[in-house]
Amino acid sequence: MRSQEEGEKELLEFATALNVSAGGMLVAVRRSVAASAQVTLEIPSSPLAAIEALPDSARNLRARVLRMEHGESYNLLGMKFIKPLLEPSTRPSRRKLASSE
Repeated sequence: MRSQEEGEKELLEFATALNVSAGGMLVAVRRSVAASAQVTLEIPSSPLAAIEALPDSARNLRARVLRMEHGESYNLLGMKFIKPLLEPSTRPSRRKLASSE
């Protein structure tokens, strides 16, 4: 995870993803990050994954910190992706199909 606070140098922090969805993620980090800070997340992908199946954004994601909770030796960051992982046109439809009976 990379972040930069106003007037300071760029910070590089290893993070542990705890929960990931199409709209955001929850990560654990050691450093404090300001609420509403913008971060870039670099997520390594498996070398076995089909490169064509993964969108370009699967490796580097931009997000905004929505909340931070302090723990004893870590902080939990709730983040929202700037661009969701799934575009609206590629999301599965939730519309129930009517039966033909």
